[in-house]
This record gives sequence, C-alpha cells and structure tokens, in this order.
Amino acid sequence: MNKIHQTIKSFLANYDLNKPDLILLVAFSGGFDSMCLLNGLKKVSENKIVAIHLNHNWRGEESDKEEENCKNFCQSIGVEIYCEKLPSDIPHTETAARNARYKFFEKCSKKFKSNIIFTAHNKNDNTETLVYRLCIGTGTSGLQGISPRRDKFYRPLLDITRQEIEKYCQENNLKPNTDSSNYDIKYKRNFIRAKIMPLLQEINPNAVESINSLSRVAQEENEIINEYTNKILDKITENNKIKTSKFLNLSEALQKRIIYNLFTTNNLDYDRTKILNILNFIKENSNSKSGKTCSLTTNLWIFTSDKHIEIVEKQVKHYPYFHITKEGRYENNGCIFELEKFDKNVIKYPNETDNTAYVNLSRIPIDFEIRPRIKGDIIQPFGLDGTQKLKKYLNARKIPNHEKDSLLFLAQGHEILWAINLGLSDKIKVVSKPTHRMKFYKKEGL
Repeated sequence: MNKIHQTIKSFLANYDLNKPDLILLVAFSGGFDSMCLLNGLKKVSENKIVAIHLNHNWRGEESDKEEENCKNFCQSIGVEIYCEKLPSDIPHTETAARNARYKFFEKCSKKFKSNIIFTAHNKNDNTETLVYRLCIGTGTSGLQGISPRRDKFYRPLLDITRQEIEKYCQENNLKPNTDSSNYDIKYKRNFIRAKIMPLLQEINPNAVESINSLSRVAQEENEIINEYTNKILDKITENNKIKTSKFLNLSEALQKRIIYNLFTTNNLDYDRTKILNILNFIKENSNSKSGKTCSLTTNLWIFTSDKHIEIVEKQVKHYPYFHITKEGRYENNGCIFELEKFDKNVIKYPNETDNTAYVNLSRIPIDFEIRPRIKGDIIQPFGLDGTQKLKKYLNARKIPNHEKDSLLFLAQGHEILWAINLGLSDKIKVVSKPTHRMKFYKKEGL
C-alpha cells in the first residue's frame, strides 16, 4: 500500500470513520489535491462516498469544462457526484468564494444527512496558511495552522506534500483540472505560493517541513496552555458565568487568554485589538451593579457587572400573558398560574425568591395581568410606605439589564403587585392571615 493510501486509511481509523452507515462527502474541485483524495478514499474505504462540486462560474466555459471533467471522473471510479453552479454576479474575491463554498458544504451536509466532509488541504497549504497569518499578525493559536479536523470538516492529506500528490496523480494516470486562476497572483495565497515560498526555500530548502514542524510545536504548546487555562476557568466560573472579582485578580496575560477563549468557543473572529477592547470594557464596567453589555456580533454581547462576566445571546422570546379575573388555574405558552382561596395560618412564608406567594387580596379586586415590564411601571416594595419606579426596584436587586425584559410580573394597571421570584408589593402583604395563595411555574419538561 502506497503512502497516500496508508495515510488516508490511518486517518479514517483515528477518527472512527469506518462505520458502514457513514456517508463520506468529498469537496471536489477536480484539481490535483481533491482528485488524489477522492481516488485514494475510494481505494481504501467501503463507505458510500459522494463528491460535491461547486462551479464558481468565474471563468465561463473553462469552469463548465472542469465540472464536466469532475462528472466523468466520478463516473469512471463509481462515485456519486452532486454539482451546483453559482450565479455570475458573485464577487470575484477570495472571501466571497470561501463563503459560497462553505454555504454549499452546509447545504450538502443536510441534503445527504452527513456530518463528514473531507477537504484536500495538504502540507504545502498548511505552510502557506502559516506564512499568511504571520504577515497579517497572529498569536500562538494561529501558529497551529490548519487543523486535521474542525467540526464536520476532515483533512486527511495534511501530512502529504503537493509534490507527493502530483506524483500520485501521475502514477495513477489521473488527469486533474488545472485551474488557471491558481496562477493569478492578485490572490494572496497564489502570491505566497508563487513568490514568497521560493524565496523562503532559498534560505532553507526544507522550509515546508520546518514551518510545518513549527505548526506541530504550536499545537502541542497550545494544548498545555488550554489545559492550564481550563483549570483556572473552573476555579473562577460558576453557572457558566465568570466571577468578575476573581477574573480581575488574574494576570493580564491570562485575562487576555480567557477572552480569546470566549471568542473561539463562540466561533467569533478575533484579533489582538478586539481582545484588548473587550478587556478594557470589562475593567471599565467591573463596578457596575446592573451591568453593561458590549456588542460582539448582531446577536451576541459580552455582559459585565460587579458580579460576573458572560456571553449573552439576543433571542426572540414569546412571553406568556395572563388576564386574571377570578380564582382558578391559568395556562399560557407553557406556563401555569394558580390562584386559590387560602385562609389558614401559615407558620413559615416562602422566601421572596420562591414562585409561591401567600397574599391578602381583601382590599384589591381580582383583575390582574401577568406580563413583562412596560414603561411607567411602579411598585411599593414590601415593608415600605411609598412607591418607586420598577426600574429602581430591579436595580436595587442587582438584576442584570439583559435579564430584566425576561422577568414576569403580576400587575394591576401600571402597579406591580408581585415581581415573580423577586418579591411582593406591600399592598398585598399578609398582616394576620392570607386570603389567597398564588403560584407560578413552567410545565414539566420546559
């Protein structure tokens, strides 16, 4: 068995991809790399293989001929192929092409019900990626280069050089596509391949191997850093929230690494400037009682208060609404409210943070709403004579701003009588015996 077949076979075994029910998708341009991968995979795997080809439609007839060549090759080796063609108005940029490819890959993943997509990145690609990252600025994490696996994407040829791939294609009489755009040095990767790498190889003929060695060292050292960082995070995290005071006691280098982890675990783009901006935001708002938020994307924010730091997500929520006009059981949107007469003495009343309340409604007609807060709401806090704005009441209880809109209240007009799970209004407090018991809870399983 030749080196490439053995490499692919070992890769399949290492990632447990030999299960007979798995469908293997191969990103197939028809070039040297992907033709080598598809042919080699077909030789060593008995799984169903589907080649997925995206015609970028940048080069007109040439692109169409390449698609036809892909179809003919797949037919010759007995592999199913699925093709799509992009509209001609897609911008001719590396970023646009990459975004279109990955959108296509996700579509194919759903179509064929497979979370395994092979791409044909090789050792030279990894070298060029590292050179590019060094040019635009990278940390030690960026020096790790291309990962053998990221989510559903697998890269079996990362230990194979481009020279070995070309030799394989020649020995197996394969006739790959030759994409003319690969020689256009206006594209950064092509420029690195055609102009930068030959100069580096003048300094060191084994530059490809040396740079890949740097990549492996970076991977190993990042494993050590992550192991240490995770142990620290376990000590300063509670309920998936980082304790602000403990975070601020860490060294600045470790603070930056934790922020970096927040970016990467949420699949966010990052650079040193973004990390420093977030660190400054945390420090500037670490004394905020109700907390502040800073936008990371259109639907993700980082929240900081004097208590904790967390990533929060904006979600469209459908809150339950109840109109209460008599005793009984009410149900809406997965939530239940119960109001029943109750005139017994209670030895111990629930805590304010409980979802059950004993109240005196003898002076108030039963005509309530359960709803989120609205502008103009007021409350007379338990034990006080006068009313105050609900906003002030919530701030005093240090409710984070991003959580306030998800709270529910028993209200009569603009007056809050029960901030559910927070506290009662003095207007319905029990003096001797209660008249009613209220309970609010979610249906089991929600």
